[in-house]
Amino acid sequence: MITNREQVTEHIVSAKVKNGITWAEVADKVGLSKEWTTAACLGQMAFNKAQAEIVGELFGLSDEAVAWLQIAPYKGSIPTAVPTDPLIYRWYEVVNVYGSTIKELIHEEFGDGIMSAIDFSMDIQREEDPNGDRVNVVLSGKFLPYKTY
Repeated sequence: MITNREQVTEHIVSAKVKNGITWAEVADKVGLSKEWTTAACLGQMAFNKAQAEIVGELFGLSDEAVAWLQIAPYKGSIPTAVPTDPLIYRWYEVVNVYGSTIKELIHEEFGDGIMSAIDFSMDIQREEDPNGDRVNVVLSGKFLPYKTY
């Protein structure tokens, strides 16, 4: 019996490692971006039935686990207030250092509002550079203005 979505995530990650599957391969089979598909496999998004069945087949999941993939998840995958994983911590650092700049520039360009993480897309690519390859991340979220009432 599965009691939470984290158990399904653990099974997926274990099967991924055991079988040498890449997230890009999973995304290709599901028919969505590697970024969204990875987030869904890690428990941050819900698959529809057809997508969940594909993921279930790829990772050898039970029918119960496939059902868990279709439930709206509790979002937020960082287990501590300040992340301890070095890569995730660096993203935290980016927000700490540049967050107020990003906020200021978005408000100047769009007005008072937020960038949606719901109507959102992300693209992560390797950028070759003779001084050391770079990580190119593009985040695109719909602007949502605050309403007056």
